Amino acid sequence: MNIPCVSTGLASEKRIERIATAGGAAAQERLISALARPGIFGAPCTRVQRLETHISTVLLTGRCAYKIKKPVDFGFLDFTTLAARRKFCEKELELNRRLAPSLYLEVVSITGSVDAPMLGGDGPALEYAVKMREFPQEALASSLLARGELSAADIDALAAKVARFHGAIAVAADESFGSPEEILRVVRQNFTQLAPLAGTDGERDEIEALRVWTEREHAARRETFSLRRAQGFVRECHGDLHLGNIARVDGELTIFDCIEFNESMRWIDVMSEIAFTVMDLADRGRADLAHRFLNAYLEATGDYAGLTVLRFYLVYRALVRAKIAHLRAAQLGPGGSTRAVMDEYRGYVALARGYAERPRPALIITHGLSGCGKTALSQALLEAIGAARVRSDVERKRMHGLDALERACAGVGQHLYAADATAATYDRLHALARDIVSAGWSAIVDATFLLRAQRERFRALAGELRVPFIILAFEAGEGTLRERVACRKAAGGDASDADLAVLAHQLATREPLAPREKASAVAYDAEAPLEAARAPGAWEAVRRRMQSTEGSE
Repeated sequence: MNIPCVSTGLASEKRIERIATAGGAAAQERLISALARPGIFGAPCTRVQRLETHISTVLLTGRCAYKIKKPVDFGFLDFTTLAARRKFCEKELELNRRLAPSLYLEVVSITGSVDAPMLGGDGPALEYAVKMREFPQEALASSLLARGELSAADIDALAAKVARFHGAIAVAADESFGSPEEILRVVRQNFTQLAPLAGTDGERDEIEALRVWTEREHAARRETFSLRRAQGFVRECHGDLHLGNIARVDGELTIFDCIEFNESMRWIDVMSEIAFTVMDLADRGRADLAHRFLNAYLEATGDYAGLTVLRFYLVYRALVRAKIAHLRAAQLGPGGSTRAVMDEYRGYVALARGYAERPRPALIITHGLSGCGKTALSQALLEAIGAARVRSDVERKRMHGLDALERACAGVGQHLYAADATAATYDRLHALARDIVSAGWSAIVDATFLLRAQRERFRALAGELRVPFIILAFEAGEGTLRERVACRKAAGGDASDADLAVLAHQLATREPLAPREKASAVAYDAEAPLEAARAPGAWEAVRRRMQSTEGSE
């Protein structure tokens, strides 16, 4: 069914605009009710399903979906005129083709009369709709997660896709976008809209406490916001990157429904974008996947400095969803659905409170030979405790302009692995660990740390930052190490370049933990099945040391 996008004359459009504006929501409701008849969409359509959001109505016809913007004004958007709705339909089509070109087909006009509408046609437009390729609602990432069908590999692929997207999109040229003043204006708008919605003294107190925290945190990060804008981290992002706007289409996670209606909510720091996905995964009970997504993105981009502002944006994103839940509740009116949406609201506010309560960070380094499973096991740890990890194998190559999976000469003491290159790599890891911990996040530094001087340097950093210091010592037999290194080398697909010659050199030159170091160490049996690292309580010894006072005095 090919439906053309029809333009109407300016005079006719203005006349219809006055009618639509005067009728408002009631007139549009009549129009959509009449439009939701299968016959309008052709013979293949036997049933029209209607979905509602706070700003749009979507009609699902079996093959295509038609998204119609509601004539509403929420301050952060204004769809009250027909001209505005047409403009933003066209903008939605343009912007979403960046990430989902196969889903976004065209903008169509709705003509005819309010009670007998038609798609396309030569008459003046009553309304406009974005025509999209339909996919099952069960394909949404939110539904996949609820059914346990969103895998770790999916999360890694999603993070890689977002990282590539952020690397390709336009950098803000307008000085207002991403400025400290504009950031504060947008977050204050949240509180302006939330305050009147709060129904009890307790709700009002919660919102006020979060407002005070937000103002204080913004003031503390003001210079960082300016620096990140100057460094090009404010870009034309998606703006609404939660799981309800991601779907598995043709076997691939596809991101759709970006923000078209508000430039300030789209031209944002990339870390604000990431915060939405992280927050949404955590809100849905999968903090482990939230931490996995964040770390995969950081590893792909190297933007560890963004952690300095991430907590601010996590609180902001949780409150955005709280606001939207409250707006939906107001549209629904009394009933069970309203109670469920208000439960969502309260959950988001609680999540915002949790993000505002910064946990005490720790500095964790790994210690072990090639093949002992440092990366796989520290992955399980970071998902369990919510840490940010930096990997020597990745950072070494980033410093030399190489992709993480590019092969490099791994000869002992040669090229990237010469003594001066290795020293520079540990310098880089040290700087990143400082940034991560200073931003209030626990850091895991994934490297061999076979020399005592390397380990002591990081102990000194933990002491300087007054946080617990932990050496995570992975232990495996030499035979196991040789087998793993040989298999990994043959398979490829890993950032490590170590081969059996490198392992032999490590065995000959490693410096074992001194008694003082053992007091800071947690030993882990690296020959245990990987599943054991994901079992409840697997990292309890690490958690206990994170609560200790060592390194904090």
